[in-house]
Amino acid sequence: MTTVKIPVGDIELSGELVVPPAATGVVLFAHGSGSSRFSPRNTYVAKVLQRQGIGTLLFDLLTREEDQDYARRFDIDLLTQRLLAATAWLQVNPATKSLKIGYFGASTGAAAALQAAAEMQDAVTAVVSRGGRPDLAGEIALNQVTAPALLIVGGADYGVIELNEQAYVMLKCKKQLSLVPGATHLFEEPGTLEQVAQLAADWFLQYLRN
Repeated sequence: MTTVKIPVGDIELSGELVVPPAATGVVLFAHGSGSSRFSPRNTYVAKVLQRQGIGTLLFDLLTREEDQDYARRFDIDLLTQRLLAATAWLQVNPATKSLKIGYFGASTGAAAALQAAAEMQDAVTAVVSRGGRPDLAGEIALNQVTAPALLIVGGADYGVIELNEQAYVMLKCKKQLSLVPGATHLFEEPGTLEQVAQLAADWFLQYLRN
């Protein structure tokens, strides 16, 4: 694991980059509101991807000071710009510039991932949303996503299921909506996060192969 600093304007965002030998691609993680690159759920999924030969970049979308401002956590446009900056960094970083890129977004981070994917078009080759709010990406962006998108939702995450179903209809790309039986929003039930990680790994392995 390499600790990295990603420049964005006049600030730097901290991240943790792992690139396994002969990696088939690299996945950027966009965490949800109030979380960070140390999110235990995202860290778990990242380790599963790494064991499958997929690189990962977990990074902070906001600085510590910015995260104190509650409104910024839901500023999807700002989060999207941060994700795009990290993508640009990966595209020139010697260890990752030749790798295909995927996004894994959780909660509000899923909306940022889909907005960024809409802007990046073919430069992003797969997107996964976990318990996300893809609806917050907006209809225009959702219509423009070209990367295959997998929306994973807890089967007992009522309310969020419906929001994902609304976003799913707006996606014109190759897509799949997967419900994890018995899981609530944070996938804290036994075995549910493992199912999320396997679904994500299968999706990325399918589309990130060089």
